[in-house]
Amino acid sequence: MTTVELKNILVRRITEINDISYLKAIKTLLDTKTDKEILTLTPKQKVEIIASQKEIEKGLFIEHEELDKEVKGWLNAR
Repeated sequence: MTTVELKNILVRRITEINDISYLKAIKTLLDTKTDKEILTLTPKQKVEIIASQKEIEKGLFIEHEELDKEVKGWLNAR
């Protein structure tokens, strides 16, 4: 069964439900898995993100693979 087929089955089944409590429970489940959650940032978080973006533009960052190598080196030196 594909994702589209499963979605269609679920939509059909949900349209058959008339119990408001049950529908609210389904909505609660769906709300926890939606990708449309809006993230609200504090002013401090926004400043940190802008500063980080400027550091990246200046090349002041390390690639993940390189960091992994450094960490493994530190751990092996113990």
